[in-house]
Amino acid sequence: MKVGRAIWLSGATMSSRVLGLLRDQLFAILIGANAWSDAFVVAFRIPNLLRDLFAEGALSSAFVPSFTDARLNRGPDAAWRLAGTVVSLVLVVVGALVLAGITWAAPLVSLFAPSWEGDQAALAAHLTALMMPFLLLVSLSAVAMGMLNAQGRFTAPAVAPALFNVGSLAVGLGLWAAGWPPERAVVGWAAGTLLGGLLQLLAQLPSLRATGWRPRLALTRDRLADPGLRRIGRLMAASVIGLSATQVNILVNTIFLTREEGAATWVNMAFRLMQLPLGVFGVAIATVAGAGVAQAAAARDLGAAKRTLGSALRLVAFFNVPAAVGLAVVGGPIVALIYQHGRFEAADAEATAQALACYALGLYAYSAVKVMAPAFYALDRARVPVVGSILGMVVNVGLNLALYPVLGFRGVALGTSLAAGANLAVLLVAWRREYGGLGGAGLVPQLVRVLAASAVLAVVAWGSARGLAASLPPGGLWRQAVVGLVPVALGAVVYFSVARWLGVAEWGEVMAALRRKSPGSPDRE
Repeated sequence: MKVGRAIWLSGATMSSRVLGLLRDQLFAILIGANAWSDAFVVAFRIPNLLRDLFAEGALSSAFVPSFTDARLNRGPDAAWRLAGTVVSLVLVVVGALVLAGITWAAPLVSLFAPSWEGDQAALAAHLTALMMPFLLLVSLSAVAMGMLNAQGRFTAPAVAPALFNVGSLAVGLGLWAAGWPPERAVVGWAAGTLLGGLLQLLAQLPSLRATGWRPRLALTRDRLADPGLRRIGRLMAASVIGLSATQVNILVNTIFLTREEGAATWVNMAFRLMQLPLGVFGVAIATVAGAGVAQAAAARDLGAAKRTLGSALRLVAFFNVPAAVGLAVVGGPIVALIYQHGRFEAADAEATAQALACYALGLYAYSAVKVMAPAFYALDRARVPVVGSILGMVVNVGLNLALYPVLGFRGVALGTSLAAGANLAVLLVAWRREYGGLGGAGLVPQLVRVLAASAVLAVVAWGSARGLAASLPPGGLWRQAVVGLVPVALGAVVYFSVARWLGVAEWGEVMAALRRKSPGSPDRE
């Protein structure tokens, strides 16, 4: 796998994730953690769940290898024709789902939050109907992203989510300046979500046009008989089954969390914060690796697929294991710095930090699953990730039933992390049985060294955070910044130093990639 390309994509993704944190921070300031914020979280979860299921999940996993295969083996015209057919189907099918979601918004809210009634349920239904068109926008965006990634163009798809956050931030700042109360601001925030979704789609169109794509929409008989479309349908069917297990987890988690006011918001904020390293490293690496495995599979080169996947998993461990340790150890100061402002109080920040520590335990598993699952789809072995997802669902539901009575909302986050570990175990065992390992990737020895370096990080970050908190006088934002950021910086320096001393190969690969000249490099697009 091209490490430089993954590093570049991580940097582009970082800008989006930082803007996303600013968006969440503004949401916390404007609305806080209460019945109104919970209503928004549930309302947005409905189109977001369908997005993960049909757009950025099943459709992306199925479309990229099929489009790549058509382009390499049948020519660009066949690939563009396939893409036009997929866009046409998205407009018809997802458009119908959007209309259904608007029509039955109230029953959908009752499904996710059966304990709600009265004004809170009505507000959630109103917000759901308002945000349902977001599903169509991001579905079209996912197809555009797939076309660009399949051609080795990663910058525009990586930058596009940043514009989603820009749209939401712009609306949010207007609401803040207007001084809207939370019950009104949450409606305005939903409108900002739609604006952000539109910007995310429009940002990719110039780059897509530069590749030669022109919108030729049709659903004729010969187009529907395209072998690439049949492959997409077959892979999507398997992927939807597998992802449905994940969505069942989300549904079950939401049912538990809506029993306690504020819990849905706390856990959502924690998961969003955990998505910073997950998106910057896990998703970025998975995107590059997925395109590489798809190309190797189209060329019938299993050895190249193994090498690409092994390199990706080592990079995931190198970045996300220390990130998980850092979030677990100094999550409290980080959450306070980002969220504890305006209507988001200290008790809300503490609850969010507890959920974050539980989510951090599953960060490596989350990231590794995002790398491995698309590899099975690219190799036409969709059954394996389906089995992994179903097992993860069973584990998650069982743990929720067991842990929620004891740990409350923390049990929901912990159960989700452990379920991700079960999913990853299925994928690793299946890969070894079917393909004989990863070509000498050395995953276990590298993971041991990474864990050792991360343990040193934990000691330094925890000790410095405790020392700074005890020595600094009470204060406002400046104290939060020092206690939250200095331990992170010290821990990062120590981790990279120990990793280099222990001979972790990814250290050298990353440094070489950063030293490589970036202007004009093909790795940038």
